[in-house]
Amino acid sequence: MSGKYDLVIVGGGISGASLLYTTAKFTDIDSIALIEKESEIAAINSHHTNNSQTLHFGDIETNYTLEKAEEVKEGAELLAGYLENHDPDREMHAKRSKMVLGVGDEEVNQLEQRYEDEGFGDLFPKLRPIEREEIGEIEPKVVEGRDPEKDMLALQTPDGYVVDYGETTKSFVEQAAEEANVDVFTGTEVTDITPTLDGYTMETDDGRFDCDAAVVAAGSHSLQMAKELGYGQDKVLLPVAGSFFLADDLLNGKVYTLQMKKLPFAAVHGDADVHDPSITRFGPTAKLVPTLERGRISTVGDFLDVFGLNAAAFLSYANILSDRILLPYVLRNLLYDLPNIGPKQFLPHVQKVVPSAELDDIERAKGYGGVRPQIVDTKQKSLDMGEAKIVGEDIIFNITPSPGASTCLKNAMRDTRTLLEFLDGEYEFDEEAFRAATIDNFPREEASAAPVESESPGEVPAADD
Repeated sequence: MSGKYDLVIVGGGISGASLLYTTAKFTDIDSIALIEKESEIAAINSHHTNNSQTLHFGDIETNYTLEKAEEVKEGAELLAGYLENHDPDREMHAKRSKMVLGVGDEEVNQLEQRYEDEGFGDLFPKLRPIEREEIGEIEPKVVEGRDPEKDMLALQTPDGYVVDYGETTKSFVEQAAEEANVDVFTGTEVTDITPTLDGYTMETDDGRFDCDAAVVAAGSHSLQMAKELGYGQDKVLLPVAGSFFLADDLLNGKVYTLQMKKLPFAAVHGDADVHDPSITRFGPTAKLVPTLERGRISTVGDFLDVFGLNAAAFLSYANILSDRILLPYVLRNLLYDLPNIGPKQFLPHVQKVVPSAELDDIERAKGYGGVRPQIVDTKQKSLDMGEAKIVGEDIIFNITPSPGASTCLKNAMRDTRTLLEFLDGEYEFDEEAFRAATIDNFPREEASAAPVESESPGEVPAADD
């Protein structure tokens, strides 16, 4: 096959699909193609078993500053509004309570300060502090067996969106594919990208594509493709494989623990699976791996290609991993994969959420978890905690827009504006219609204190952050 398009998007995960949806439905770009190397859309990190299923608002993520929470909040509301608009039967998401839990004087004080002094209570009107009795009403197992002398406080909200990002990705593609100017190609791997006078030529294992503008949203492989075109030479990847432990029916919603601000990885939390609330997932663990995709040895070479095997990369790794907080964390996470030893080492993290949990209650989740391509800045020799995006000449590379899937539509909105500049202002973006289909559907009424889970497919619970 071959074709000439105004825009080609490489990558059929949540990032590429959200951009396809945005440009196909809300711009007048004449021709758009999506190219995905797997035989199915959302086959890798966007698959529901390979991520935390969390829609991050910034309300209970205690490693977020107020400024970052303000930025993330709009992105989460865009996606939540899309889900409210397009998923009334709750096939792609569920609504449940979520909270961040503080136990003991120090943690309780941290949460009180965060809520009152740092402004999170003002930013998220339905986030509220609750104490032991009410925590127990919402999440009985969180209180059961805990020392009654220890103070407890949680910041809780009903805006707990648990998302199947794989099904959401497919929904974006299905919506876009309704448009006559959109073509979707699966099982088509890009083997080379070459700049031309008019844009780019993409060679694939199934033909050639020419385009005026391009977006590469291929996860870890985005940096590999960027480097082949001379971009991102001061960046390498620190791939982190996330995994989970499973238990039976311990939690009703999502319960976070307090996050160490210096760590770029999510604090251990427990939550009920999006499709089966009787399954409770605990994690994620974070293990460094020399691959770009989980369980695919063939991507070791791709990792080495991106790493570069140069002095700057090695020195950056050494500087990062010598950190007195990060190094012990990395070493501990290596233990969690070991038979017998792993569950024993991880159990205290589970017991921080559910004190009565025992070793027999948890098991390593097989087939769960993906790879997050954490960016390393080799000039600063540090982890890049910001959004991993490289904008070149008529091309954008999205590696892992922080915090990933939660802000996919906000990232798509930004990229759409940039693409229209690439295309010399020939096309327009109907942002008002985009917002009407997404964020305008995010419910903002006052919510009750009870946990939220709609049993009736057509019932939409009130929610706001």
